[in-house]
Amino acid sequence: MSIPFASGSVDEARYRESLGHFASGVTIVTALEQGSPAGVTCQSFSALSLDPPLVVLAAGRRSTSWPRIIKAGTFCVNVLTSSQGALARSFASSSADKFDGVDWEPSALGAPILEGSLAFVECTLDSVIESGDHNLVVGRVLDLGTREGRPLLFYRGEFAELGT
Repeated sequence: MSIPFASGSVDEARYRESLGHFASGVTIVTALEQGSPAGVTCQSFSALSLDPPLVVLAAGRRSTSWPRIIKAGTFCVNVLTSSQGALARSFASSSADKFDGVDWEPSALGAPILEGSLAFVECTLDSVIESGDHNLVVGRVLDLGTREGRPLLFYRGEFAELGT
């Protein structure tokens, strides 16, 4: 197999196709900014450190929701269940009121914990690193919790479920 990176540039379609073969979980990151909920779908999320407890996610720099979440200083990562694909699509849009008809409860710091989410991870903003067309956002974990269910996955440009 030849390595197609000799020229120093990578074809965007080939990049998406190749990295699309890595299955990832799907989350919605939420915050309460000036009393109003904000949220965005994010599939680039991972544990970063156990000591101290840190997570990392990639936030699109063109997103209109991310500046509100960063301004809030605290956020909640909601890990979605296999039945929440429509919710993930809704929060991936640039809709003005993504929370219309969405049930949630406030975390200890006020960030929305979405009803039915598989897990939540509440964080304070630790650092933001500009990286290409995204920001790497590091959150310091303050609280977390889980519920029963199966995760929603993103694989090859589509939502997927774990096999039995």
